[in-house]
Amino acid sequence: MSPQPPGEVFFVRGTVLPDRESRDLYVVNGHVTYDPVSAADLVGEGWIVPGLVDAHCHVGLDAHGPVDDAVAEQQALTDRDVGALLLRDAGSAADTRWIDDRADLPRIIRAGRHLARPKRYLRNYAHEIEPDQLPTYVVQEAQRGDGWVKLVGDWIEREAGDLTPSWPAAALDAAIQAAHDHGARVTAHVFGEDALPDLLAAGIDCIEHGTGLSTELIDDMATRGVALVPTVKQLNNFPTYAAAGEAKFPTYAEHMRQLFTRRKETIRAAYEAGVPIYAGTDAGGVLPHGLVAAEVVELADYGLSAVDALGAASWRAREWLGFPGKLQEGDPADFVVYAEDPLENLQVLHHPQRIVLRGRVIS
Repeated sequence: MSPQPPGEVFFVRGTVLPDRESRDLYVVNGHVTYDPVSAADLVGEGWIVPGLVDAHCHVGLDAHGPVDDAVAEQQALTDRDVGALLLRDAGSAADTRWIDDRADLPRIIRAGRHLARPKRYLRNYAHEIEPDQLPTYVVQEAQRGDGWVKLVGDWIEREAGDLTPSWPAAALDAAIQAAHDHGARVTAHVFGEDALPDLLAAGIDCIEHGTGLSTELIDDMATRGVALVPTVKQLNNFPTYAAAGEAKFPTYAEHMRQLFTRRKETIRAAYEAGVPIYAGTDAGGVLPHGLVAAEVVELADYGLSAVDALGAASWRAREWLGFPGKLQEGDPADFVVYAEDPLENLQVLHHPQRIVLRGRVIS
C-alpha cells in the first residue's frame, strides 16, 4: 500500500498500549484524536503501539564508513518497515538532513559524528582528536546534531593490548559541561570497566553497551538517572571480535570473552537497580537495520519484563527523546498496529499489520 496523501482521515480500532484501553483512534491531518469522525475509513484493528524506537543506530554508515544517499534511504526504509519510526542516530559521518524532508521516512535524532582518539576507533567513522580538542569538537557536534553528542569512551590501545579509556578526566569534565551549556546530552560507547568512573563523574547522560558496569557503578547510574542502551544484539558479536583480535591482542580477546560471559548478569543488575534502559540495535556498522523487534525480544531474555522491554522501544523511549510517549489527543500519529497483543507474545513485533507514520498509512 502506498502512503496516503496529507489530510487523509482514517481510524484504527483496538487496544491502545501501554494503558490497554479499547478505543477507536482517529487520524486527522497527521494527528491523533479520539473524537469520532463520520467520514473516516477503518484501516486496521488490533493492538496499537506508539511508534517503535531504535535508540542506537547509524543511518548513513556501513562497516567501512559513510554510504551514499541511496543506501541511507534503504537503511531508513528497512527500519520503518518493522515499525521503528523514531531513530536516535548515535554517530554518523554522513549528512542525512535530507531525510527530514521525507514524510515517508522515520524521524531521526542525530548525535553528530563520533569523537575518538587518533587510530583508536573504526576507520572513517570519527573525528579523531586529542583531549585538548575535545570541548571544541563537542560544541561543534552539538550544533550539528539534534541534542546529542557521541564519544568513544574506550577502545583498544595498542601498547596496553586491551581496552583503555580514551579521555582523561579533565577533558571529559570540560567537554560534557560544554555540551550541557549548549543544550546537548552526551553519550559514550563503552565496552570495558575503566572508562566508566570518569564518564559518570563528569555528568554523562547515557552509556552505550555498558558491559563493564560493576554493582557500584550501576548504583551510581541509578542515582544520577544515567540511561543505558545495552545494544544486546551487538553484544552477541563479542566472541567474534575476540577471535579477530586474538593474534595481536590476546589480553583484549580474553577481556572481551569475559565481558560477553557476564553480559546478561550485568544488564539484568542494571535493570533491577532501576537504571533506565532503552532499546538500540547498533545497526549500520556490522549489523543490518531492521532489528528492533529482535532487540526487544532479547531484552526480555536478559530479564526485563515484557512491558519494560517493549516500553524501552516505544513509549518510554519516545518520552526520553523528547516526543510524546502515549497516543494522546493531538499527538503526532506515529504508531503500529499488531494482530495480537505483543505484551503476551513479543514475537508479534516481527509482524506489524499496519504502520502509520506522520499521519500516513505506510503498510
